[in-house]
Amino acid sequence: MAPMAKEDLAALDAHWRAANYLSVGQIYLMGNPLLTERLRPEHIKPRLLGHWGTSPGLNLVHTHLNRVIKERDLNALCVWGPGHGGPAVLANSWLEGSYTQTYPAVTRDAEGMERLFRQFSFPGGVPSHVAPETPGSIHEGGELGYSLAHAYGAAFDNPDLVVACVIGDGEAETGPLAGSWHSNKFLDPVHDGAVLPILHLNGYKIANPTLLARLPDAELDALLKGYGHDPLYVTGDDPLQVHQAMADTLDQALDRIAAIQRAARDGGAHQRARWPVVVLRTPKGWTGPRSVDGEPVENTWRSHQVPLSGVRENPDHLRQLEEWLRSYRPEELFDAEGAPTGDVLACVPEGERRLGATRHANGGLLSRALPLPPLEDFAVPVDEPGATLHEPTRVTGALLARVMADTARRRDFRVVGPDETESNRLGALFGATGKAWQERTLGTDEHLARDGRVMEVLSEHLCQGWLEGYTLTGRTASSPATKPSSTSSTRWSTSTSSG
Repeated sequence: MAPMAKEDLAALDAHWRAANYLSVGQIYLMGNPLLTERLRPEHIKPRLLGHWGTSPGLNLVHTHLNRVIKERDLNALCVWGPGHGGPAVLANSWLEGSYTQTYPAVTRDAEGMERLFRQFSFPGGVPSHVAPETPGSIHEGGELGYSLAHAYGAAFDNPDLVVACVIGDGEAETGPLAGSWHSNKFLDPVHDGAVLPILHLNGYKIANPTLLARLPDAELDALLKGYGHDPLYVTGDDPLQVHQAMADTLDQALDRIAAIQRAARDGGAHQRARWPVVVLRTPKGWTGPRSVDGEPVENTWRSHQVPLSGVRENPDHLRQLEEWLRSYRPEELFDAEGAPTGDVLACVPEGERRLGATRHANGGLLSRALPLPPLEDFAVPVDEPGATLHEPTRVTGALLARVMADTARRRDFRVVGPDETESNRLGALFGATGKAWQERTLGTDEHLARDGRVMEVLSEHLCQGWLEGYTLTGRTASSPATKPSSTSSTRWSTSTSSG
């Protein structure tokens, strides 16, 4: 692809630097947000809590998703998997304005920036992870393992939606995430949206290397291809080179997604699609301190949380923190009042296209009541107690089948379970829909259908994640064997249905 214009690359870099600056500020500062004076110990929080290591990678992804959403008028949602990437997602929400829209006291100026910084990991403030109260989030950042399942749940029956899912390489070691790679065998390119996994390999978790980051390149490539994906790679530590590579790769991935959907929707393609996956390799703690007290920090596990821990007590650490913050050149990123400059906001979409403002992360705005039939239609006649034999779940199956049939055009109802629909006597459902399945079929198979709305897979982790992603984006699902998801509602979101 043709290289981006220098001014476009510079604007992307400005947004990324601004998000990095805000991420560091949230971890450390409670005053002097624009560095209008030299840093003093009283500007530093008395207790430092937060996670820097993953934040620059998440900021990079958010910056580049902004660009493609704006340029393509893309209907998108992002699931942020790395557990404690809260500083990054909060920073981007503040930059795009969705945070101030939700929490008016946190204004987009110096005073609001100070509030943003002070509240982070602070008594009476906000958590260090991507919490439910974070605008645009349907995924609890501390719930490692479920990000990809949540992303697929959001994409089912959402044909116009692209769900990006950032998967941390620590999270990729969990069982639920490992099982979630198989969700692509259940995604129908005709009736469902698309999921774009972005596997972020920054190399380390809390105190150890990560497995996938240490695999030989050929083995990792074989693993992802074996899962049925088409891997695309972005690797580097030079910001402008990585910006160009990330822009090219996202364009390539979205072009492939559009081609897959076109072939299925217009051309009737019936082979299972090989969806793209982006593998992003950038240093852990990128752009942070290279070393602290003689120990390497950037691109090591030492950057995972708070790279400079003794800032209030140690003048050298305080000096390093100020140099770190000033390395982003905040005077170029924020005006005298503290508002983001035009260059910083050049890539940001508007209105509900912003990732923090998408209605798909606020499912209560989209949910509709199910067309439930009168329950007396399914009443079992009992002339006298104990005289007849009935199976209540067969009756339930008939009720669910009616609901499934009555939502055939709207496609906002699914049944999700671990291979127990028939054994739970709910087989009447298969008169109304099939079982979702994109793989090859044999003559002995029953009820498998590319457009089926009964989901069966033996992993209850996967069932639960699909159900949560589906209901939190405004639809309704029934699970005959897994635990129901709870109703979700926060200050910024409207209640969604339970499973």
